[in-house]
Amino acid sequence: MSGSGEASGLGAHAGRGAGAGPLLLGVRHHGPGSARAVRAALDAARPRVVLIEGPPEADALIPLAAEEDMRPPVALLAHAVDEPGRSAFWPLAEFSPEWVAIRWALEHEVPARFIDLPATHTLAWGRDEAGEGPADRPDAPAAEAPDTSEPEAPGDRGEDGTEEPAAGDAAPGDGPAVHDAVRVDPLGVLAEAAGYDDPERWWEDVVEHRRAGQGDVFEPFTVLEEAMEVLRETYGTGGHDRDLVREAYMRLQVRAAQREFGDDVAVVCGAWHVPALRRRSTVAADKALLKGLPKVKADMTWVPWTYRRLFRRSGYGAGIDSPGWYGHLFGAPDRPVERWLTKVAGLLRAEDRIVSSAHVIEAVRLAETLAAMRGRPLPGLSETTDAVRAVMCEGSDVPLALVHDRLVVGDILGEVPQAAPAVPLQRDLDRIQRRLRLKPEALEREVELDLRKENDAGRSRLLHRLRLLGVEWGEPAASRGSTGTFRETWRLRWEPELSVRVAEAGVWGTTVLAAATAKAESDAVSASGLADVTALAERCLLAELPDALPTVMRILADRAALDADVGHLAQALPALVRSLRYGDVRGTDTGALTEVAAGLAERVFVGLPPACAALDAEAAEEMRRHVDAVHTAVGLLVEVAAPGQGGGGDAPAPAHHGLRGRWQAVLKVLSLRDSVPGVIRGRAVRLLLDDGELAQDEAARLMGLVLSPGTEPGDAAAWIEGFVGGGSGGGMLLVHDERLLGLVDAWLTGVSAEAFTDVLPLLRRTFSAYEPGVRRTLGELVRRGPGQRGSAAGAGSGIPGFGAGLDGDRADAVLPVVRLLLGLDDEHDHHEDDDEHVSQEHDLAHADDNDLAGVAG
Repeated sequence: MSGSGEASGLGAHAGRGAGAGPLLLGVRHHGPGSARAVRAALDAARPRVVLIEGPPEADALIPLAAEEDMRPPVALLAHAVDEPGRSAFWPLAEFSPEWVAIRWALEHEVPARFIDLPATHTLAWGRDEAGEGPADRPDAPAAEAPDTSEPEAPGDRGEDGTEEPAAGDAAPGDGPAVHDAVRVDPLGVLAEAAGYDDPERWWEDVVEHRRAGQGDVFEPFTVLEEAMEVLRETYGTGGHDRDLVREAYMRLQVRAAQREFGDDVAVVCGAWHVPALRRRSTVAADKALLKGLPKVKADMTWVPWTYRRLFRRSGYGAGIDSPGWYGHLFGAPDRPVERWLTKVAGLLRAEDRIVSSAHVIEAVRLAETLAAMRGRPLPGLSETTDAVRAVMCEGSDVPLALVHDRLVVGDILGEVPQAAPAVPLQRDLDRIQRRLRLKPEALEREVELDLRKENDAGRSRLLHRLRLLGVEWGEPAASRGSTGTFRETWRLRWEPELSVRVAEAGVWGTTVLAAATAKAESDAVSASGLADVTALAERCLLAELPDALPTVMRILADRAALDADVGHLAQALPALVRSLRYGDVRGTDTGALTEVAAGLAERVFVGLPPACAALDAEAAEEMRRHVDAVHTAVGLLVEVAAPGQGGGGDAPAPAHHGLRGRWQAVLKVLSLRDSVPGVIRGRAVRLLLDDGELAQDEAARLMGLVLSPGTEPGDAAAWIEGFVGGGSGGGMLLVHDERLLGLVDAWLTGVSAEAFTDVLPLLRRTFSAYEPGVRRTLGELVRRGPGQRGSAAGAGSGIPGFGAGLDGDRADAVLPVVRLLLGLDDEHDHHEDDDEHVSQEHDLAHADDNDLAGVAG
């Protein structure tokens, strides 16, 4: 352990007084017991300077911790000025020993300094290594530096001191994680040595349940240092050279502070580092380790944080299973168990659960009994949780999950003063908001956007990009007064929590465009299904992210080629086809989507008939929805303009020639195959009838066959549901076609009493979806009986169910209403109608007699 040459002169143990070296306080990051012990030790030692593990660039930000509107949890954010996405966080809660040390220094007017390796090196390390991303360390951009679930150890740190995010949550540009040595969990090793199977329980018993001020205030640090020294002698540094570099830098900073303040120096750092800081070494040796370190220009600021982001599974690697519980332990002046269970009771009562004072008393008794039976000095989180489950939740884990989410983890939001420097992404967002004249407001308001105007199109892009980043400032709403794709309506409301979302999204880049692009690429890689990728492609077009689209399209093509599930393909096709239409108004090149969409449609056509065989009722209903979605998508796909013709073109793209015909052939196969469930056969017949590919007489014949006595009543009812159900206008079809209504009526009256009971729920579901007026008309027609229903099916030529000629007066009476519904009478739309509106008005003016008669009817 001893070195040669010039000795550092560091003291022999934490409790030695002045003249014996600095006071080394090894802590567990985010540990309330360590925080209380640090405060007690500082009160006893009264050092002239406090050195804290953290990036030295943040020294200028320390005074902001004394501001009234600075409320933890907060985090120090370091980012590379010239490289979006290269950043790291150092989160601090009120129960973090580092935060307690900062506050103590400010309250006692004692200098406080950060002594860890500068962020300029931390962010640059590994950037220039071949084959690596911006951060070849396993902690990567979303990591927090001084933050572990155990006393700091190789098992908790990346090689540069920042922590590993959860698996699968790496930020853009991360290289592969480096695991060049077996990582050791020091807390687990110490707990196992003490006979505990749970490291958290051991830590609570020996540290959290120890009251500050009892006995020697320096004893916890002395004992912990001895344990870490043994662990380092046994396991070494785990092969992590970066820990050695960080510790060399910290030793140099401690020496510098000793030259200025003597031995009245207190050092607050991870317990794992204390033996290294105590070790004798030469200045030359330490400087040699720091020679030639890479650098980037770095900037730092404070950002708000939340308990949920300190939670281990949040992806930020903070390593705290129960930040809300730790915050309670740190803040409770006395009787922490009673106060905790009272807080739990208040939450459950707010959720309308019956919890009384007697429940709290009984839960306290049970928790104390469990602690005694388990040999623990005081009830911990496991005992209080078991007591809450048994007494307040009646053995159910459902309300217990609420307690865990709201209290054990917690949703406390930190605040940062206005004087703090802004996050780079926030500054870029502020600039864009000023340019687009889109001011954040607390009150909810609606904004109508005309995408043909440059400023409104910019607003739309910004809102879509923010939504992709998880910043839900705007929520899309249904547009009023227009059915065109050139309008968007947004409901805007700026919540305080959105500032946290902006800070969180800063890990993806320092500008809104760069962050949204990186986030889209990451989402495409991690998407779980084909439909998720197609939806992401749609969002990329809405947000206008041309750099992200090639990555999304490559993954989309790969997923589509490998996915053999027809349901997945059918679910993905509609979103992809909708994306193709955005090229009209937004001017986006959607040529890359065309080939993928056409290939996806062809695979659906081939695989759909076999996939529809031998399905149960639930699966058949789901497949019917897929058939509807594909039918709509094919109709849109064949209307997409050929490349180079612009929006509103009539010619289909070359890749789409013949799609409608092939789809109609698939529908004919589905309509005639007996192995296909009735609900799908009925819907296929209906879609063919609506497209004019099936004559009315043929549809009536098919219905007659299905409703014949030889068909099972259940299958016949399912066929009816597919044909006239699902909100597809089937009610109006029965109103206007006497033959179809007569077939349904005759079949229904002929069903036996036993079978009628079985098919009644299905029929009620079918007919209950009709509008009240349609149901009333059908009832009136059935009451009048055959021959008196007002249908003209057999009177003259023409399409059955429609009048023989045009009633001009009735058609003229309908036109003003139709124009009003389409918004064609609006003065603004007279001058700015898009292609879709012009087409609608043209079609209305030149509608054939039968179509107008149908509208009038």
